[in-house]
Amino acid sequence: MSDSTVAGNAADLREAFPVVDPGAIPLGARVLVQLRKAKKRMTESGIILPEETRDTERAQNPVGKVTALGPLAFKKRDTMEPWVEGIWCKEGDYIRVPKWTGDRWLVPHGDDENVEFMVLNDHEVIARITGNPLEVKAFI
Repeated sequence: MSDSTVAGNAADLREAFPVVDPGAIPLGARVLVQLRKAKKRMTESGIILPEETRDTERAQNPVGKVTALGPLAFKKRDTMEPWVEGIWCKEGDYIRVPKWTGDRWLVPHGDDENVEFMVLNDHEVIARITGNPLEVKAFI
């Protein structure tokens, strides 16, 4: 991959996962995840995306960035020892998240934009993404 491609991916990742304070920290065995932002209101070619399209994309979004782990995440609850399987993800990892679980909320960011966060149980993490998280698409 060329340096310009890497730089472009980094810029795209910063746009999809801007630095925003979620206003919460996970407790217990929970994982705090920032979900990938929905597309902008207008495409580069000038097509305006209706809010319903953005809402659908946000609801179908399977990718998130781990921003924090609760103190019991990936540990045996009775002994506090790490799981035999190990830690499934850590802060900064990109993961697949379930569509229909977790507690979700929006945090205002910029002009008329929101960033979505969710908290889910540690055992509900579906997978750690090892490739480009921007290339993961949801299928309905």
